Order: sequence, then C-alpha cells, then structure tokens
Amino acid sequence: MARQIPITNAQDPLHESRQARLKLASEGELPTGMLRDEIDASWRRSLGHGLDCLQGEQVGLGIAQRFDLRALLEHNRLLIDAATPELDYLIDRQGPHGIVILGDAQANVLAIEGQKHVLNREGLRDLHPGSCWSEALRGTNAIGTAVVEGRPTLINCGEHYLDRLSPFSCTSVPLRDPCGAVIGVLDVTREGVLSQPQDSLTALMLAAANIESRLFGLCHPEHLVLAFHSRPQYLTSAWQGLLALSLDGEVLAANDNACQLLQVARPALLGRRCSDLLGERSAGFIARLWQQGVSSVQTAKGELFFRALQLPRHGNLQGAATTAAKPGASAPALALDSLAGGDPRLERNLRMARQGLANGLPVLLLGETGTGKEVAARALHQASPRADKPFVAVNCAAIPEGLIESELFGYRDGAFTGSRRGGMVGRLMQAQGGTLFLDEIGDMPLALQARLLRVLQERRVAPLGAGEEQDIDVALICATHRDLKLLVAAQHFRQDLYYRVNGVSLRLPALRERDDLAGIIEGLLGKCGASGVSLAPALSTLFNEFDWPGNIRQLEMVLRTALAMREEGQQVLGLEHLTDCLLDELAGATAPSGSLRESELELIRGALARHQGNVSAAAEALGISRATLYRKLKQLRG
Repeated sequence: MARQIPITNAQDPLHESRQARLKLASEGELPTGMLRDEIDASWRRSLGHGLDCLQGEQVGLGIAQRFDLRALLEHNRLLIDAATPELDYLIDRQGPHGIVILGDAQANVLAIEGQKHVLNREGLRDLHPGSCWSEALRGTNAIGTAVVEGRPTLINCGEHYLDRLSPFSCTSVPLRDPCGAVIGVLDVTREGVLSQPQDSLTALMLAAANIESRLFGLCHPEHLVLAFHSRPQYLTSAWQGLLALSLDGEVLAANDNACQLLQVARPALLGRRCSDLLGERSAGFIARLWQQGVSSVQTAKGELFFRALQLPRHGNLQGAATTAAKPGASAPALALDSLAGGDPRLERNLRMARQGLANGLPVLLLGETGTGKEVAARALHQASPRADKPFVAVNCAAIPEGLIESELFGYRDGAFTGSRRGGMVGRLMQAQGGTLFLDEIGDMPLALQARLLRVLQERRVAPLGAGEEQDIDVALICATHRDLKLLVAAQHFRQDLYYRVNGVSLRLPALRERDDLAGIIEGLLGKCGASGVSLAPALSTLFNEFDWPGNIRQLEMVLRTALAMREEGQQVLGLEHLTDCLLDELAGATAPSGSLRESELELIRGALARHQGNVSAAAEALGISRATLYRKLKQLRG
C-alpha cells in the first residue's frame, strides 16, 4: 500500500510543509516557494543525501551509532563539563514537554535532560545519548542543521524533513571553542508549535555564551583569560569579550564578542601582542588587575574595562603581578587586616590564621555561602611568605565527581581514553611552593578524601597513569559552609581528614552580623570600576535594614544591577536604579519605617510633583510600574 500524508486545510500550521512533503514524495522534486529559505536549503541538502522524507521510525532505529558511548563522552569531556551547569539552568525554563540536548561537532548526542517522557513519543524513540542527528542521517533538524549552518537554527513544528518529526519544534545554537571552531550544539526540543521562539533562542544564546566562557579556562588552564567590555557592568554578562593570553602576552584565542569589540577579525587578532592591542606591557597590566580586580585601558577603540577570569598558575606574569601587589613588607598585612572592617575579634582571628599558615599549619575557613571565603584565602596567601608563589583554588563542589581526582592529581599522556595529549598537571603540583585552596571541602567524595589524606600525610603525589610519586610543598587552606563535625558524625566526612585540615579554624561572619557595610559597599563599587559612585540615603537605609541571606555575593550582584541601570554620568545610586523584583525583595524583609519610609515617600512625591500628578510619567521616571507605584503609596501612607 502506498504511504500517504494526511491532507489538511490551510488553517493547519503544518499545511505548507505537509503539501511540500506530499509533492516531494509523489513527484520526487521539492516545489519552490513553499518553505522558508533556510528550511528549503536544508530540505534540498537532505534530498541530496538520498533520504526518504517518509522514513519510518523503524528505519531510524536501525541507524548504527558511530561511536562507543563511553569513548564519545570521554572525547568530549571538556564540552560536557562546561555545559553541565547550563543544562540545569535550561531545564528549569522548560515546560512539561521540553527536553534539552547537548551535541558534539558531528551532531552526536552527548546528553539529554528534562522531560524525558517526551522521548517515548512516536518519532523520537531513536533520540538518545550516542545517536547521531546529522542532516545526512536525519534530514533537517535543529541539531544537525545548526552544525551545518554554524548559526542559531529554529525548526518549527512541521518543518523537519522527516514527516515523523512534524509534531516537534526545536531551537539550537552552535557552541564554539576559543578559536571559533564549532565544538558542539545546544538544543531545546518540545512538542507543538513554538509560540514565542525568540524566548527560547535568547535563553539558549545566553547559556551558550556561558559555556564558551568556561571553555576558555578549560582549554587554556596555564594561561591568562581576560574578560572585557566598553562598559564595566557588562563584564559579567554574555556580551563580554574574552581573550586568552600566553605568558609573554600573545593572543591565543578570542571569542566573537572580543573580535567585535576590538573590530579585528579573529585571524588578524590571533598571534598579536597584548602591548599592540592595549598600548602597554603585559606584566604591568596584569599587576593592576591583580591589585584592582577591574582595570580600564584607553585604546584606539575607546576605553575598555578588563577583569581577569583566570591568572596564570606559573610563569613571569603571575610573578610580576604578585610582586607589584606587594610593594612593601606591610602591604599584604594591611590587605588582610582590612577584611576585618574594624572588628577586633575578626582581626585577631585573621592574624592567628596568618601566623598559623606561616608556620605550616592548615587553615580552615568556615562561614555561610557568599561570605568571602576565597577572598580571605587569597588575602592570607598574599600575607604569607609564599606570596610570590602560585595560589591555586579548587571548588570541590563545582567539579563533577568523576573528574575531581584527575583535576587534583593530574594525569599522564594516555592515562585514559579521551585524555588530553601530553597529560595534565594536577592542581596540587600547580600549587607547588605556593598555596592550595580547597573550597567546599565538605562536598568532596569519600573515596577521594582517603587519597587526599594520604597525600597530605606523606607530602607526595602520583598523577593518574604514573608509577612514580613527586614531592609536594604546599600551604593548605580549606573552606566550607557546612558543619564538618556533623558530617563526620554522619560518616560523610573522614574524621582523620577533619583533624588534618582543621589546624587553625576561622569563622567569617555573615554580612548581617557585620558593622562595616558602608566600607564593603565602597570596596565592591571599586571592584566594579565605579569608585566615584555613592548611594542615596534611601538606598543606603534599605541596604542597612536588609538581612542579606546571600551575603557579599548577593550584595555585589545587587550593586552590579543598579550600576547597569544608571544613565550616563549618574554618580548616585538610588531606589530608581533597582528593578521592581529587587525592591520587593529588599523591602520585603521588614516593612518600611522611619527614615526609609520618609525617604521613599519623598522620592515618590517629588516624582509626582515634577510630572504634575501624572502617575504613569512618575512611575516611568522612578523606573517602576504604575501598579508598584500605587502599591507603595498605599503601604507608605497606611
């Protein structure tokens, strides 16, 4: 019996593609003008591959995998590691019928997350990790087509080449390595027509930018990675430019944003010297970044703001930076003491931690998430005799359990399938002579705890795949937001390791427990490149009355958001620079009272007076909605 495609009326969103597919099946030629240009081009490529648009599911199920799944995943370890946090983010944004797919440069599926019951639907039963979804095998589909086109791709319901995929819509964006080559693809697939495809595309592009940022550090672990933009508030956004520099200042890699900001094509940018681009020598520039966090440079393209995402772990650049950051013997001590903010007890504890570290004792930093444990660890390192040696930080909670052993101890060339050519120096050896900072040590897997204990006891380490051991000399700082004593009691943390890392304990107070909020805000504004910016009294009061459950990290993000909302030339941050959601969150802990109530009411009255009582205009001037303005007036007058 001849295979048939149901014929539907023009109100059906699949009508055009069904008609095109029907003509293709019956006449062997694709009619012109019925499909979008990019879809038409992809269908013609699919036809050229000899694919039958009515190919059944059983045919698809018979397509052999090109790779052993384990070998495929190991070969793409860097990409998977960089993408995993973004997969979790995208899953949360999907409805009950959405899945998120990560593919490699050949459109092989590496991971599928989300509503996996969708995979049981007819047409998708051959979509699984290890399967290949290239155009040559599956025809027009967002994964394979994005790889071919090298650009974001939307395949709406009915636009797939294979008729069995018609009920699904998918959006994909290619992922690029630091040199600009397509290394993979990120895809969101769901049932039905995409009513707001731009929303899915925007979320994917932001996730892709974050993945590509992580790849810079993973692909260049021994080099300097810089983020830059013409506006400092964009330094933590998906629009920041990224550069990887060698120890002598040569540009090794650049993302698309960097090429656009510098107005230089990638081939002309790679191999250039930092001094050619920025007009100053690398070592001096890195020294400023080391000291200030954010530094600006006047270039031929205007002022650019830079921050270091990753400093070299070895070599002259880091030595120059640490030396410049330590102009005199007292400088590191002052930097460390400044963390206390005038709190005598914290000052005493910091001094004891510095003295213990200098005498070979491990330091254990305790405190809630966001209290600045890594900042304190870096300050302790700078105040130690090892200040001119590497400081190497490892977040034990951020590295997948299967990778943390190779990250810590390194591996030899050929130690396992997919290992990097030439092997990798582990973080322990990278910190040789300097300081190793193990953040969130309470989340370290039990099996790895035993090996770390042995290394700390014997001060020797053997990389994976190597028989010989190497001597190590590192100072150790650990940190955790968890109660290690409770973890020991629950047998989730080794008691012997606990006593090995708990030499000098130091608890960092939560932000709500500190009395130096104004000084902390001033420091964070300087870090964001906004040293001359201050807070309006109403905003300052609001900050002082808030509990800050996310501590310094939350405060920094609120300040960055407010800075991004400024008009050019504004030097005072006020309530009008916070979004409705942030205002509600910050004011929600306690009802407005006292000076805050008066300041907020005065701000609203002033806006209404300037706009002759026009509520819409006043709300727009304040940066809030009309509903929010009415609600605040009711609260403040009530």
